[in-house]
Amino acid sequence: MISHDSIETAYSFFHQKHRVFIHSTLDWQKDNIEMAIAQYADGMDAELFALLAQNRPDFLHNHALFASELEEALNRLEEMLG
Repeated sequence: MISHDSIETAYSFFHQKHRVFIHSTLDWQKDNIEMAIAQYADGMDAELFALLAQNRPDFLHNHALFASELEEALNRLEEMLG
């Protein structure tokens, strides 16, 4: 069972990083955000990650898909928070 706290924490972290990411014009800053999100994803609740990733082991780890996957994760987490 995924705790409400795990969902809230992931949402807060992803939301904060997403806001900076979408407004940043600095490649190094965007790269740092990608690394921070990937590290967070590696250590987050495994059941929650599996639900967000939907059988994609590289979810939130693929540079080319990062922006869209982060938005996807945020949308799912927001739905879960209802």
